[in-house]
Amino acid sequence: MTFILLWNTDCSYCNNNGCKLELSSDITQKGYEKKRSKLLQAYLPHTQGAERRIPVTPSSSSSSSSRYQRRRSTGTRDERYRSDVHSEAVQAALERHSERKMTVLLPSKRQSLVGQTSMDTYTPPDSSSGSDAEGSLGRAGGVSVDSWISRALHGSPSTSSSSSSHSNSSANAARLAETSILTAPPDITSYMPDPAPISVQRPQVTMITRPLPKYGNAELMETGDGVPVSSRVSAKIQQLVNTLKRPKRRPLREFFVEDFEELLEVQQPDPSLPRPEGVESTPIQGEELDGLKNCPASLEAALLRWGAIAPKAPCLTTTHSNAKQPYTLTYGKLWSKSLKLAYNLLHKLGSKQEPIIHPGDRVALVYPNNDPAAFMVAFYGCLLAEVVPVPIEVPLTKKDAGSQQIGFLLGSCGVAVALTSDACHKGLPKSASGDVMQFKGWPKLLWVLTDSKHLSKPPREWFPLIKDANNDTAYIEKINNDITCTNFYLGLAFAAPGCKTTQFCIFILSFICMHVFSVRPQEGSSKPAGQGVLSMTNLSHGVIRVDTGEKLSVLTLQDVGTAMPGAMVCVVKLEGVPQLCKTDEIGEICVSSVATGTSYYGLSGMSKNTFEVCPVACDGGFVSDCVFVRSGLLGFVGPGGMIFISGTLEGLMQVGGRKHSADDIIATALAVEPMKFIYRGRTVVFSVNVLYDERIVLVAEQRPDSTEEESYQWMSRVLQAIDGIHQVGVYCLALVPANTLPKTPLGGIHLSETKQLFLEGALHPSSILMCPHSCITNLPKPRQKQPEVGPASVMVGNLVAGKRMAQASGRDLSHMEDNDIFAFLFLSEVLQWRAQTTPEHILYTLINSRVTSLTCLQLHKRAEKIATLLYERGQLRDGDHVALVYPPGLDLIAAFYGCLYAGCIPITVRPPHPQNISTTLPTVKMILEVSRSVCVMTTQAISKLLKSRDASVAVDFKSWPPILETDDLPKRRCSLLYKPCDPDTLAYLDFSVSTTGMLAGVKMSHNATSALCRSVKLQCELYPSREVAVCLDPYCGLGFVLWCLCSVYAGQQSVLISPMDLEVNPALWLQSVSQFKVRDTFCSYSVMELCTRSLSSLTDSLKARGMDLTRVRSCVVVAEERPRVALTQSFCKLFKDVGLHPRAVSTAFGCRVNLAVCLQGTSGPDPTTVYVDMRALRHDRVRLVERGSPHSLPLMESGKILPGVRIIIANPETKGPIGDSHLGEIWVHSPQNASGYFTVFGEENVRSDHFGARLSFGDTQTLWARTGYLGFLRRTDLTDANGERHDALYVVGALDEVMELRGMKYHPIDIETSIIRAHRNITECAVFTWTNLLVVVVELDGSEQDALDLVPMVTNVVLEEHYLIVGVVVVVDTGVIPINSRGEKQRMHLRDGFLADQLDPIYVAYNM
Repeated sequence: MTFILLWNTDCSYCNNNGCKLELSSDITQKGYEKKRSKLLQAYLPHTQGAERRIPVTPSSSSSSSSRYQRRRSTGTRDERYRSDVHSEAVQAALERHSERKMTVLLPSKRQSLVGQTSMDTYTPPDSSSGSDAEGSLGRAGGVSVDSWISRALHGSPSTSSSSSSHSNSSANAARLAETSILTAPPDITSYMPDPAPISVQRPQVTMITRPLPKYGNAELMETGDGVPVSSRVSAKIQQLVNTLKRPKRRPLREFFVEDFEELLEVQQPDPSLPRPEGVESTPIQGEELDGLKNCPASLEAALLRWGAIAPKAPCLTTTHSNAKQPYTLTYGKLWSKSLKLAYNLLHKLGSKQEPIIHPGDRVALVYPNNDPAAFMVAFYGCLLAEVVPVPIEVPLTKKDAGSQQIGFLLGSCGVAVALTSDACHKGLPKSASGDVMQFKGWPKLLWVLTDSKHLSKPPREWFPLIKDANNDTAYIEKINNDITCTNFYLGLAFAAPGCKTTQFCIFILSFICMHVFSVRPQEGSSKPAGQGVLSMTNLSHGVIRVDTGEKLSVLTLQDVGTAMPGAMVCVVKLEGVPQLCKTDEIGEICVSSVATGTSYYGLSGMSKNTFEVCPVACDGGFVSDCVFVRSGLLGFVGPGGMIFISGTLEGLMQVGGRKHSADDIIATALAVEPMKFIYRGRTVVFSVNVLYDERIVLVAEQRPDSTEEESYQWMSRVLQAIDGIHQVGVYCLALVPANTLPKTPLGGIHLSETKQLFLEGALHPSSILMCPHSCITNLPKPRQKQPEVGPASVMVGNLVAGKRMAQASGRDLSHMEDNDIFAFLFLSEVLQWRAQTTPEHILYTLINSRVTSLTCLQLHKRAEKIATLLYERGQLRDGDHVALVYPPGLDLIAAFYGCLYAGCIPITVRPPHPQNISTTLPTVKMILEVSRSVCVMTTQAISKLLKSRDASVAVDFKSWPPILETDDLPKRRCSLLYKPCDPDTLAYLDFSVSTTGMLAGVKMSHNATSALCRSVKLQCELYPSREVAVCLDPYCGLGFVLWCLCSVYAGQQSVLISPMDLEVNPALWLQSVSQFKVRDTFCSYSVMELCTRSLSSLTDSLKARGMDLTRVRSCVVVAEERPRVALTQSFCKLFKDVGLHPRAVSTAFGCRVNLAVCLQGTSGPDPTTVYVDMRALRHDRVRLVERGSPHSLPLMESGKILPGVRIIIANPETKGPIGDSHLGEIWVHSPQNASGYFTVFGEENVRSDHFGARLSFGDTQTLWARTGYLGFLRRTDLTDANGERHDALYVVGALDEVMELRGMKYHPIDIETSIIRAHRNITECAVFTWTNLLVVVVELDGSEQDALDLVPMVTNVVLEEHYLIVGVVVVVDTGVIPINSRGEKQRMHLRDGFLADQLDPIYVAYNM
């Protein structure tokens, strides 16, 4: 028998070695295409008036990318997924519905990412977006694709959800583009009425606003929330909302579950779904092999026989484009060359005493696919030498797709020698020394050339051992999991002129069982091959139902013949026990034959499940005594024993309980006008597991000449087409640049490598479209608390609902020892007393570029001069408000006490930043106006900055109050210092901007200020002999108290380091702590993060320079948020080498109503950490779990409760007390509470509710201050200083930042922590909601081309860990997310900037 092989001349290896297709000199490429089209015209379907287009496959741009060329020669079309029946049905649908237009929501790209189109000129598409200029299919009958989509959507009785996701948006978008005022869209993320508002009345404080520039012709609009936005961003979000606001499925029933387990929606079996109804199938038997006689006993014996009997008979004939004549290998040549190679392998490699190759060893065969003769010689040469050949693909580069898998195969087989030809060896990549490069994951190989000129002739007396066939391993083959079996649509192959369709022979090969099914036409029979038109909907349920060919959702299959002779074939169920399928059920085909593979090499467990299958009948008995092998092919046995193949197990995707073939999805996608946008044959479909189900991902290579808008229009059509035909949604559709997907050596797309790149976020798409809203149907059901349910707490004594009431308190101040300091009620008196008793004692030491100190007497004298300045130059009276605009330093401290000496009310204000004055100066002006400041005290440098031209552009200088410069103070001191008469009078105002963007100022009385300093002194054991290092923002909160007040009250020396100086010298803070040998230090999270990031690689050098932190007993992080456990642990681990003990690092907690609630002191138990269930927190419940449990969240104790402070946990809605370990709002009762919010008109009702709240039952007489933070108390087994059990306070988050989505409450920090872990290029992120759409902003640390990789990674991680669908993903540069001086993210400022189109994003993706 002679094999005539027509080898692909456009293979990647041939192209790399110059084997290009060359045309003769008398015809050009254009003439060749024209002639080819004319020859094929008679065999193509013809429609009048249709233009024929023969697509040409693009060539590589350079020689380095030639390996990515297509398998087929230039000018041909990859017909793997082509079906005339499928395409004709599409054409018929297009002719019927040609008027349908559609709209797609384009993302926003930065100019550097936009190729052919400009996003500035793009407007939301209207009803005319789908114009006729978009073209039609590249086949006859140039009708619009939209009509086919319309047919697909409305012609099928069971369309799924995503089909309607775009249908009603075009008209809305057209109206939206013309409107000038935008109202807040409805809530589309939850199927429930708006929840009842929480009865907490927040203070009506002023929000910081600034003039917003207009971009282009976009007029500023205002949403329902009062947020000014620009039309471009808002139009797209409104368009997305309009697309999603109509539920695509029946709304879920709303309920509230009290258990702690999150129940995902389980697909209940529908009794109306199709089920198999046939009888049990029976195995089919092939022809008997007993009739064949006188057959060779083995392959070696067959080669010996034919080489001796017919040495000149042709065995193999190959054709090549560069060769003038075909090459023929005779049986005689094959025998002689194989014999020569076998002798050299056994006797010429190594020495006679120590040969390299022994019988039974494994040898790699590395030959290109255009040299089958050399491969055949090497294969039979190994058999004659009793060596096991291992054929592998030719490696082309060091980073070939699948190269590591090949290396693993070679290593596990113990391969040390590789056989190759001379031509192939020259094309292999070489190292600098000229040897073959060592490929990644490969063992070290000895390369042996098998050409005759490199081999020695064997002696006459040498003859190989010819064995009979046995069970020994003949050869080992690498199975490529990316090889798929295409569905056999009718008309798959072109019929050559003069050939009948009944003369074709179709072979189906399983690469697992090495078995072939064949169709052999009967001689003289006119009966066509068997075919079936099956319902694709029923096939997705694994059921066979014959359907008419008129519908679009049908699949036409052709039989592949019967079983090969000597084989037995059966069909078993895909899951569970290998039970025989019914006659109308799809299953996996199993084969029992002596010609199948025997095992997976080195994988005994997988081999037993695949190669040793014993099918059972419905009664539990075995079908046969024979052992069957799973083929990996899906199909069924039809009438007459004909076998039908519907797909492969590797290409099967089970989505929502239904099974879909990847080849069917590709065929549908390629039918939607692909030739203008993507390349045929460069499309892959796979599934990824997201939220306990598989999701379909489609990736294709995009043509460089297609515009972005056209590509997204095509992607949207593909989504609707797949939804209409297959009733399944596509989770992600990505287009990548040409020649970027990993290829196999034969030119196909490497499926597993592509999937791995997608999962790792390294695919680098040029266009991406995520559709989680239509695909994710198993989200947890929305929760809604019933409005009629009242307080769930029942109080009996100190028990609430059977548990101890959640209340705790610090040490009692009344039992404290008497001290001289406690006799003073005002800080001004304390400073005067210290100036008299210890005038030379150093209170403050400022460290920046130089070291500056300030003693008690120096501070007292400077404060007196400043008071004189206020009296004489400022003409101020008692009670006037003075704004202190100073940089962090000693001038700020002196100005504060100068105001106290003069009886004025100081307000510390951060000065404007010189490099960002247009943004920071309006904030300063706003604080001055709200605080009613009548005077500004500052330095001469800042005064010049306020008068500069740039400052005048932002704020008119004439609108400023009088400015007093304190560089030159009066010589004489004030004759009479002001002494307050009432300790409850106002001492100073504390203004700060919250994370929600609200500017709030609280009133601090003299009594509260003294009580606060007294608590901190007792908690930290501060005395004049102590040194404390402070690296905090000195303008508000506990940072201002530690910077300006505590040293005067307690007398300790404060070493001050400005956080701004750390930007120049990140080690300044820790060097100062080490130099002054301080025991207690305070910092913020921003300082800790800066040191962790900047000094991570410098700890060795710092230790060499003498840094020693062993004396630090307390390093307290001051914050108004939940403790950042991960950052704290990283900081401790990093600086452990320089002596920092992990037990020394702790946190403090303060808020607006009480600047210091908790602070880890020097005595008492160490801070504890608990792990809670994140899912339970979404329902305002606390469930403690073990470390490492799923959905566990670490919470660190927020320090010890300060002396004199009482805490209770209350329900923020009912205002009732809550039991221990239950989540609620933290209420505080303390003499150091602030007096109230300072407002222009004095909102008494807000003050009485927020600063004077009462419990609804229980202790209804005590006045409490509501912190606005959620947390819980837990009694631990530790004991405090009084010998009692310690109560730990755990802060969860701020009430104002809680996002309520789908009836559940989420804290932004939890979602942001998950997103930062999703991809290595995400440095920071922030989340917020807009019209109940979740918006995620991520900072990209990398190339702008990697921006689109973050979109699926962000969407996946939020779905997996938080059960939420991300509506908008915004990718920005690093440093865009605003962060205040305390390290807190200003999410509402970020939201305003995004809606006003001020972020300059790299990419904005709107998930459909």
